[in-house]
Amino acid sequence: MPLIVGGFIATVLGIIGMVIWWGDFITIIKGALPVMMILGGILAIYVGYDDLQEQIREERRKQEEKLEKAREEIETIKAEAERYREELERLREETKKLSSNNP
Repeated sequence: MPLIVGGFIATVLGIIGMVIWWGDFITIIKGALPVMMILGGILAIYVGYDDLQEQIREERRKQEEKLEKAREEIETIKAEAERYREELERLREETKKLSSNNP
């Protein structure tokens, strides 16, 4: 409750101060506005740069995932090819045995 009362009193005093010292208030705003714009611009540049870096990291991560998936597929295909090669060799051996037994 004391916080609400203090906030109300500060608001009223602030409004009264703005009315009484309106010219000084405008002078302060005129002086502070360029500084605030410069700082805001620097902040926007930093946030944009950080966002760009995050996008680059995300793209790199996606490419690494695709590469890993492709490597896994290659390994699977190599294993399958090796299995087919072994099956072919086994069938050749069986064919040779059958050919040599059947003159």
